[in-house]
Amino acid sequence: MTRKQKRLSVIVAGLAFLGAATGLTFYALGQKASYFYMPGDLATATVQPGQRIRLGGLVERGTIERGQGATVAFSVTDKQKSVKVTYTGILPDLFREEQGVITEGSFGPDGVFVADSVLAKHDERYMPKEVADGLKAKGVWQESKSE
Repeated sequence: MTRKQKRLSVIVAGLAFLGAATGLTFYALGQKASYFYMPGDLATATVQPGQRIRLGGLVERGTIERGQGATVAFSVTDKQKSVKVTYTGILPDLFREEQGVITEGSFGPDGVFVADSVLAKHDERYMPKEVADGLKAKGVWQESKSE
């Protein structure tokens, strides 16, 4: 091999390595992708049981039920539709009725959303951006005048 052929083979091998690394990275990120839905959006969406999604909205008033151990059932609403959610684990300290929440998980075969993580707002003015944008688009959420 000439010097020029060696240099070309090293460049080709480097590009092949970078291409493989990029492909594997996108494949791994694609496996972790979960789409965001509001309860009203689920009527038109085709979500399969077991498919990971993010469900966001407000915790519906009067729906929080504590079960055995750390199991909690509640409903997430966008004031048009609501979805029953179950979660086993420790809820965020500021989790309460009529506050913004994003849950991540999948629908069980019985149609109940089984969450494996629950994110709640962290102070008086914050609501997760995805939830706030979705609720604003439906005319349910209005920002306070102090912002």
